[in-house]
Amino acid sequence: MPRKTRGLSSAPHSGSRIETAPVTVIGGGVAGLLVALRLAQGGHRVTLLEATDRVGGQLASQRVAGVELDAGAESFATRGTAVVALIEELGLGGDIVTPRPAPAWLHRARGPAVPLPAVGLLGIPAHPLASDVVRAIGLAGAWRARIDAVLPRSVGSRATTLGELVAARMGRSVLDGLVAPIARGVYSREPDDLALAVVSSTLLDRMREHGSLAAAVRELREAAPAGSLVAGLRGGMFRLADALADACRRSGVDIQTGVRADTLLPRGRVVLAAPTPGTDAGRPVTVVTLVMRTPLLDGAPRGSGVLVAAGSAVDARALTHLTAKWDWVAEAFAGAHAVRLSYDGAPDDPVGQALRDASTIFGVTLPGPLDSAVRTWHRPAPEPGDHELTRTGEPVAGSGLAAVVAHAETTAAAILTDSRPTATGERMGE
Repeated sequence: MPRKTRGLSSAPHSGSRIETAPVTVIGGGVAGLLVALRLAQGGHRVTLLEATDRVGGQLASQRVAGVELDAGAESFATRGTAVVALIEELGLGGDIVTPRPAPAWLHRARGPAVPLPAVGLLGIPAHPLASDVVRAIGLAGAWRARIDAVLPRSVGSRATTLGELVAARMGRSVLDGLVAPIARGVYSREPDDLALAVVSSTLLDRMREHGSLAAAVRELREAAPAGSLVAGLRGGMFRLADALADACRRSGVDIQTGVRADTLLPRGRVVLAAPTPGTDAGRPVTVVTLVMRTPLLDGAPRGSGVLVAAGSAVDARALTHLTAKWDWVAEAFAGAHAVRLSYDGAPDDPVGQALRDASTIFGVTLPGPLDSAVRTWHRPAPEPGDHELTRTGEPVAGSGLAAVVAHAETTAAAILTDSRPTATGERMGE
C-alpha cells in the first residue's frame, strides 16, 4: 500500500557539492526521471516520489512467450532531436532501430482494408486526388478535400484543434476516414480533442502562409528529414526508462517508490510530473499482445500494422504486427508472429476479443495464441498550467515521447536558469 506523504521535508544535505535549493519531483515517469536527472546534474538535491512500485511510467516490459517486449510505448516519433539525443547520452544510441519499410493499412468502416495514403501528415493527404486517397475515402470525399486548394485562406485559420482544421479545409471524409484513425491509434484521442499546438506547432502557420492545408502538408513533408517517421530501441523502449533511472541514481537522486503525495507543503521547489493529486485517474487504454505460430501471417499481409476507422466491426483501435515491423522482434520469435492490439477501455475478454479482431483485420481465421499478455494503462486528461507548481509530463506536454522529453528538458532548463518554463508550467516560489 503506498504510504501518504504530508508536508515534504527538506532536511540538510551533508554532501561536499555546492548545493542549491532542494527539489521534490512528484511522478516517476520519463518526464519526472528526466527533470530529476537534469536538476541533480545542475547541483540540486533531488527527491523523486513515485506512487507505484516502479518508475518508468508507460515505458514498461512484459514477458511474452519467453521474450521481453514493451507493455507500453514501443516506438517514438523522430520529429525533433530531444529523444535521440537523450538515448545517445544514456549510451543506447547504437541500439536505435527503424521499422521495416512496410506500409501501414487502414481498416475502413465499410469495405476492405486498404494501405494508408503514402504522402500525408497525421492522415491529411498532400495530394487529395491521389489514387490511394480515392481508394481510401472514395472519389466524392477526395474531391471535397481537393476544394481546400480554392477555399479562402481564412477558412480554418482560427482553428485550435486538429479536427476543427481538417473539417473546415477538407471535410468529413478526410477527417473521419483518415485523420481520426491515426489520432486514435497514435494519440488515443479524437481529433477534436487534439490541440494543434500538440500535434504540429507549424501546420496552421504553413496553412495560413500557403492558403491551403494540402500545400502546408507538402511543405512539411518535404522539409522533414529522410527516413522513418518513428524509431525504436532494439530490445524494447523500456530500456530507455531503465537507463534513465540508473543515471538518476548515479547522480544522487533519491528515488522513492510506493509514495503518494496527497498534500504538498514543501520548503523548496516541487515539480509535478504526474496528474494533479486527487484528479480523475484518466481514460483506460488496454494493450493486448498475442504470439501465434501460423503461416497465415507470413509475408505481412497488412504491412506493419492497421489503424481502425470508427464504425467498423472491429473493437480495437489499432493493430501492430510487431514481427513485421521490427527486425529484432522477428529474430527473437524465430518464425512465430507477435501482434498487439490497442483498445479504449478494458474488454471483458481481452485475449478472446483481440483474437477475433485480429482475424477480422487480417481476413483469416487465426489459431489460438501460444502466449498472450494484457496491460491496461490510464492516459491522463490534458490539464491547464498550474500557477503554483512547476508542471511537466503528459497532462501538460501532450502525448508521445517526443513531446514529453522536449517539455521535460525545457522545464529543467528553466529551473536551472531560474526562469519561467513555457506556458504549460509556472515556476514555484521558494
